[in-house]
This record gives sequence, structure tokens and C-alpha cells, in this order.
Amino acid sequence: MLSRMHASPLEPGAQAAASAEPAALAGRASQLSRAKRQATGLLLAVVVVFALTYFFPPSLGVACVRAVAEAAMVGALADWFAVSALFRRIPLPLVQRHTDIIARNKDRIGGNLAVFVRDKFLDAPSLVTMIRRHDPANMLAQWLTAPANARLLGRQVARLALTALDTVEDAKIQAFLSQAARTLVGKIDLSRSMASALGALTYQGRHQALLDDLLERLGGMVRSEDTRAFVADTLLQWIKREHPLKQKVLPTDWLSGKGASAITHAVDTLLKAVAEDPQHELREALDGAVQRLIARLQTDPDWARRGDEVRGYLQNDEVLGRYVRDLWSDLRQKLRDDLMNEDSALSARVADMGQWLGLSLAGDAALRVRLNVRLELWAATFAPDVAQSVAEHIRATVQRWDAQEMARLVELHIGSDLQYIRINGTVVGGCIGLLLFAVSHAGALWAAVVGS
Repeated sequence: MLSRMHASPLEPGAQAAASAEPAALAGRASQLSRAKRQATGLLLAVVVVFALTYFFPPSLGVACVRAVAEAAMVGALADWFAVSALFRRIPLPLVQRHTDIIARNKDRIGGNLAVFVRDKFLDAPSLVTMIRRHDPANMLAQWLTAPANARLLGRQVARLALTALDTVEDAKIQAFLSQAARTLVGKIDLSRSMASALGALTYQGRHQALLDDLLERLGGMVRSEDTRAFVADTLLQWIKREHPLKQKVLPTDWLSGKGASAITHAVDTLLKAVAEDPQHELREALDGAVQRLIARLQTDPDWARRGDEVRGYLQNDEVLGRYVRDLWSDLRQKLRDDLMNEDSALSARVADMGQWLGLSLAGDAALRVRLNVRLELWAATFAPDVAQSVAEHIRATVQRWDAQEMARLVELHIGSDLQYIRINGTVVGGCIGLLLFAVSHAGALWAAVVGS
């Protein structure tokens, strides 16, 4: 039955739910049969009562019972038709085209359901209202701060990563990814891409901040005692190698120490001058060199040719390809071994990150407010497209369903409740019959009451 409703394979979690569904449907079928027997039994009871009235001598009481039973039969049969017409075809002249309503209107029902879900559940105002009512940032914080939940998050991420690895291990998928990587590399203009990257790095002097940081680090290295000792030792070794006779009569240790101090001081002075002067000639020289390099990368055919050579090497070199495959194979195996371990390092890291995030959110009300505001903006921005996609999915899914099977499933889920319409119709019909009999025979009833 499920295969007729939806032909796609089920994920492991969905398989467990699917295995439990036949039992649930069997229970619903039993409830439906019991409800039908009750409604039909009541109908048969009033039919028997109606028939028995003809075996009694005519009297006002017998006529009253017959009228009640007759009206109850009419109500029961009318509601039987109304309920049955929803789910199956009833071959009665004039009205049969208005039966089997669910199966006949399956596609329209699916379309209306899709529109209803889109407009009433996934519209931006509803989602924003839900976010404001439930405060998801606070809910996330409270959930993640619990160690058990953080560990659960880690395990789920590990399972997801393991599933992704299993997918990538498929030979056809590997071949596809390899071909996709080659195609992607083949579409890249390396020289122009490098020019664009350098242009982005140097836009409005962004690289100057990197240069300032580099100068500060270099200055610290130059001023360190280890650097001075290294320079002094290098000078000493140079004197011994280049001037072996002089080093025997000169104070080489003193000279190398003084020379190292002078060199490091000179370099440090230069670095400070460059760092303190935004217009220093070395900065301008660096800017000029970078701009010339960008221009050459964009226009020089020689650089374009070199880029093509590198691209061809990345695409087709067998040694590089084998190295990358072996590297990926080793990495994948290490990841798999870790992910399959109960004490997975990746799972533990994710759990730690999750708990840190929860504690950070719990301790920062302003951050929670900002996160909720962002969620509201995302909901307002993406809700229309997501809602339309969900609506199309609902509509297409219902269209794929078998019409009769859909009608049967709907009946299994709500049919037992609808049988009470038949029971109520029988009871209400009988009450109306009694009322009409009382009105139409008011005089006789009054005379009987007065006479008694």
C-alpha cells in the first residue's frame, strides 16, 4: 500500500516508522469496522421496529412509534449516503456523479491543501509571530546547556558525517566528484583569479593593516636576544671562514657581538620607520609592485600561459591525482574510524562547541535578542520561496498518489468518527419524526390525554 502512495526509498529512520504503520492502519481498520457495525445495527433496529408496527392493531401509540422509526430510517439512510459518497461511487441515478468525492477531486484537494499550508502555516507573518512567541534563541540556549543534549548533538553530527562518508565512498559518486573537480578547475582562469584576489586584498589599502601586523612581528623578532645571538654567531662564522688569519689576532667575539647589535638596531629602526610612516617609500614601492603584478596577471599573455599550464597540471597530472586520492583515502579512513568509535573525538568536539554556544547564548540576553531578530529577518526573506516549494511538493505528492488508495486511507483515519454522523442522523431523524407526529396529531394526543 505504501509503495503505491510513495515509490521513493525510505531512510533508516523512516523505515522504522513505516514498519509500524501497517499495525496502526490495522487498528484503525478495526475501529472503522466496529463503528460501521454500530451505525448499521442502529439502522437495522429501527427498520425492525418499523416493520413490527404493522403486526400490532392500529392505535395512536403504534402510529407514533411507526412515525419515529420511519423518520429515523430516513435520517440514517440519508447520512449513510452522505458519508459513503465521500469515499466510494454509489450507482444511483442523477446523484452518482456527486459520489466518490475524495477520489474524484484528489488533485484539487491536494492543490487546496498546498495553498492552505502555504498561506496559513508558512507565510512570513505566521513564522515571525511564532518566533516571537517561542523565543527560539532562548530555547536553543536552554537545550544546549544540558550536557546530555550537547552529547546528543555530537552523536547526531557524527552519524551525519558517517553517512556522508558512506555516500562519497561509492565508486560512481567518487568518479562524479573527480570529474566535477576537473571541470571546475578547467573553468578557472588562474591568472585573472589571482589578480582579482590581489585586487580584493589591496582594495582601499586593506593590505596595509596586514603589513603593519607583519612589521610589528618582525620588529619583535629582530629585537629578541635569540635573533641578536643568531646574527652574532653568523658573523663570527663568516669571519672565521673568510678571514682565518685576522680572526686569530682580532677580538672576533666582540666584533661579531657589536656587528649583530648594529645590524639588528638598523633593521629595527627601518621597520619602525616604515610602520610609523603611512607614506614611507617602501610602502609605496610595495603598492607599486603589487599593482604592476595585478596588471600583468590581467593582461600579460605570458602569465596567462603559465596559469593555463598550472591548470592543466592540476587537471591531468597522474602523480598529483594519485597523491590526492591516497591522501583522501587515508583521511577518510581515519575519519571513519573516529566516527564509528563511541568516544569519537569529532563528536566530543561538536558537543563541546554546542555546550559553549548554549552557555554563551544563556549568558548574553542581547545576543539572544539579535539572534531572534535575525531569525525573523530570515523568515520574512525566505518564507515565500520556501512556502512555495513546500506547496509544490505537497501538490506533486498528492498528484502521484493512487486516488482510490488515498480515499481508503482518509476513510481509515476519519471514517470511524464519520460513522457517528450516521448514528446522530438516526437519532435526530427519530426525534424530528416524533416532533412532526406530535404537531400533526396534536388534537388526538390532547384528547387522549384529557380522556385519560
